Amino acid sequence: MNIAALISGGVDSAVAVHLLCEQGYKPDLFYIKIGMDTDNELSCTAEEDIELASATAHRYGLKLNIIDLQKEYWDNVVAYTIEKVRKGLTPNPDVMCNKLIKFGCFEQKAGYAYDKIVTGHYASTCLIDGKTWLATAKDPIKDQTDFLAQIDYLQVSKLWFPLGSYMKQQIREIATQAKLPSAQRKDSQGICFLGKINYNDFIRRFLGEKTGTIVELETGKEIGTHRGFWFHTIGQRKGLGLGGGPWFVVDKDTENNILYVSHGADTEQQYGHKFRLVDFHFITDNPWTTGTEQEIRFKIRHTDTFQKGNLVFDNGTCYIESKDSVQGIAPGQFGVIYDSDAHLCIGSGEIRK
Repeated sequence: MNIAALISGGVDSAVAVHLLCEQGYKPDLFYIKIGMDTDNELSCTAEEDIELASATAHRYGLKLNIIDLQKEYWDNVVAYTIEKVRKGLTPNPDVMCNKLIKFGCFEQKAGYAYDKIVTGHYASTCLIDGKTWLATAKDPIKDQTDFLAQIDYLQVSKLWFPLGSYMKQQIREIATQAKLPSAQRKDSQGICFLGKINYNDFIRRFLGEKTGTIVELETGKEIGTHRGFWFHTIGQRKGLGLGGGPWFVVDKDTENNILYVSHGADTEQQYGHKFRLVDFHFITDNPWTTGTEQEIRFKIRHTDTFQKGNLVFDNGTCYIESKDSVQGIAPGQFGVIYDSDAHLCIGSGEIRK
């Protein structure tokens, strides 16, 4: 079996390679270059990542290939991110990176020659009636199926996730025992292409600043100013510069550049019980009868919690309703739907009011 393993320089992908080699496989390793290292003001370089990936490849006598997808990434994922932010929506570039770059452009450039694509994601797959389904990982805190919920059936049927049956602590222990070069490297945080670059600095580069008012939703009183609605998202608590908090962003008027906020540690204004998903995407298949209400689990951001809810499809639109309060429903983010056991990741759609 021909195997390609995507390696990032982090501990998770290195352990995935280690586990493959322990089973007797000899995968070809691929590092996908996406950061624009020609512009130091915009993104970080890949030097440290490639150095660690090369050390892992050398350790196991494997070939490391560097695939340059910088242009494809910026033409697709970054352009998507800027456009969503410009419209006042909250994008998820990591979801689109998986769909369009890691398992899209990579497949076209190199992955097509392999039977399986291995990654260090915390996820798993399972076969049901001959079809491959995306399934959640053993570790609920590290589960990354929400970042994979826009991939298609051809992609998921080719993927292999060796870390799916492990807890994160076990992965660290394996890396330490195996003396992997990245064993002590900290996990990366934030958006994949930014590295250590501040998100607001990145957005400012493209959209600039424009002073607007901050208004208390309940009273209509102007209580402060901001530098552009595009720097803020629904549910945001920090970075507003308001005293006597906590304050939460609960709505945005993009036409008039107004932020609406609500005050209090547990203000009802930051919660909702209903939302809709547009352009809903099934990864493998629709397991339900259209028009009937289904008990599901869902996520609206990366978290270890699978919230309970009910789902209804009506004329191609997906509606979610939950008896529990849902905090910070941000239009533009992906709502990810799971079966009632939170085992299978069914698919996702973009949140709208």
